[in-house]
Amino acid sequence: QEQLVESGGGLVQAGGSLRLSCAVSLRPFSNYAMGWFRQAPEKEREFVAAISWSGASTVYADSMKGRFTISRDNAKNTVYLQMNNLEPEDTAVYYCAAAYHTNYYVSSEFRRPGKYDDWGRGTPVTVSS
Repeated sequence: QEQLVESGGGLVQAGGSLRLSCAVSLRPFSNYAMGWFRQAPEKEREFVAAISWSGASTVYADSMKGRFTISRDNAKNTVYLQMNNLEPEDTAVYYCAAAYHTNYYVSSEFRRPGKYDDWGRGTPVTVSS
């Protein structure tokens, strides 16, 4: 059974918006910090954003700060990535990931893929110019 399932990807024009969702089966969901990563063709996986179990602490990649917003709904066991003002360079497969972490804060360490224990299969996002 897949523990993390992403959805919401698709084709959008530059300047448009998308909201990605990740449904999480890990329990309790509130014991996990969550992250979003992306991987463009022929490029390495890249950190996008992370959020603590409570949602009160977040970390963003510098290039996406201000355009992307990570959030979570613990009652729905779901984490979201709102993406605004999309650019063709944002074209990639977007993955959510979970890290067992009950600390109130997420630090810059959560930029590392190795910090996460579980991964989804990804949802593709294509931004046309």
